[in-house]
This record gives sequence, C-alpha cells and structure tokens, in this order.
Amino acid sequence: MYTDTIPTPDLGWQREALCAQTGAEFFFPEPGSSVREAKRICGMCDMRPACLDYALANDERFGVWGGLSEKERLDLRRTAR
Repeated sequence: MYTDTIPTPDLGWQREALCAQTGAEFFFPEPGSSVREAKRICGMCDMRPACLDYALANDERFGVWGGLSEKERLDLRRTAR
C-alpha cells in the first residue's frame, strides 16, 4: 500500500533553545522596539544555527530567529542569491 506522507522537519532543537525558556516578547517585539535582549539571548544559545536555518527555510518574516532580525534575514536572503 502506498502512502503519501509529507516529511516533517526535526524541531527538537526548539525544546533546547534558550528562547523556549524566556518570554516571546523579546523575540517578537512591537515595531520599533529594541531586539537587543533577544540577540543577547540568541548569542548564548547552542541552537542558534538550527533556528536560523529553520527561519530561512520557512521564510519566517517576523521576529528574531537565529540571532537575526527580520531585516537582517531579508538582507541575508538577498546576498545569497
């Protein structure tokens, strides 16, 4: 019997990420607010590369992911072309 399954990404890194232990308000601040605290937390997180890979692969457009802001991820995508 053939079953058409869609592979699901491994999101185990999310359980170990430091952001899971802090409030989302740091990573999804109001427009114009500082992302300094989110970047500081990301800088200490071992899951940062997996987080950034996930954000880029899934075109996350809001918040701080993998230590990069929305604008920084957009700039990274543009330079990678």
